Amino acid sequence: MALESIGHYVLVAGEPSGDALGAELMLAIRAEQPNARFSGVGGQLMRAAGLDPWADIEALSVNGFVAPLLKLPMLIRLIWQLRRRCLALQPAAFIGVDFNFFNLLLAGLLKRAQIPTVHYVSPSVWAWRKGRIHSIKRRVDLMLTLYPFETEIYEQFGIPVRFVGHPKAHLIQNEDSKTRNAEARTALGIAPPERVIALLPGSRRSEVASMMPAYLAAANQLLLTRSVRFLVAAANPARAQEIRDLIQASGAMGLVQVEVGNALTVMAASDAVMVNSGTATLEAMLLRKPMVMAYRLGPMTYWLVSRMVGARHFALPNILSGEALVEEFIQDQVTGPNLAAALERLLDQAEPVRLQAAFDAIHVTLKGDLRRQAAQPIIALAASRQSV
Repeated sequence: MALESIGHYVLVAGEPSGDALGAELMLAIRAEQPNARFSGVGGQLMRAAGLDPWADIEALSVNGFVAPLLKLPMLIRLIWQLRRRCLALQPAAFIGVDFNFFNLLLAGLLKRAQIPTVHYVSPSVWAWRKGRIHSIKRRVDLMLTLYPFETEIYEQFGIPVRFVGHPKAHLIQNEDSKTRNAEARTALGIAPPERVIALLPGSRRSEVASMMPAYLAAANQLLLTRSVRFLVAAANPARAQEIRDLIQASGAMGLVQVEVGNALTVMAASDAVMVNSGTATLEAMLLRKPMVMAYRLGPMTYWLVSRMVGARHFALPNILSGEALVEEFIQDQVTGPNLAAALERLLDQAEPVRLQAAFDAIHVTLKGDLRRQAAQPIIALAASRQSV
């Protein structure tokens, strides 16, 4: 191995969430190995942490089923470009940060060339398409997981794995949650006695179009019997305008306040949360907020996914605890009356002590150690290859 490639890591992130994870991992590696260098694909956070960019992260920003197909020729060209640069550099290790299909495909190509490969953020092999574990084993030397339960399937198949913890478990602390909640309400202009429900329909256009009508139907029904204020967290200005259009069409204009890019503050200011599936359920749990989870897909997509998914639960608090801490409504169950009734039940809970204790326990389990469980094993993996 060339001297300049020792301690030189290539990372690839394809989304803003991966950019944040990649930047934290880079800092953890450099804390253990001060002369470490980094190249690859990332966003502003990874560049600020010292990444030498080989391509723009926007090139990888694709969602859904159709967009990746349209960009497939460009994505294939980028994979081969990254492969050529890695083969020329012979880095200490390749680290794919989430963006599973792209990064696992690239990892397979690099592992054949004896370059150590790491994947950060496990695909949901525990929930569906478990047969992918064999493909992952051929491509990945080390798997880093965000959740402790994810390590079991890798251990069963002899794949080196480390649970590194979820960064949001460190970002969101609860030592002074009352102050945080009060400050959030002040920032959003909410008086202390007001009851507030946060609505989080998701960050994609398709999610907003699918979820907001049911959310607004539930809001209108709840307003018939209760004095409640609603806050919607919009991922960006485009989603905010789409949400406002739906609010106006529903007749709820003036009753629902839309906030852009302010999801944690919106949830902190709330008494209860109505949320799409995914990371938002984790954030609501870490903020100790009672919640209702609702998720709906297109009919054909749901038909396909429902035949592949074997998980009993969909909300992350339920998955992490193994019990139904959060009410879940899936597909045809996502109706205004169902969601309104569930929110009524949450608002009627005087002090959900058991729920808070369960959320506290999960929070503790999610606090991993990125330096010990990720940076050190990555450096050790690279060193084992260098000594060959």
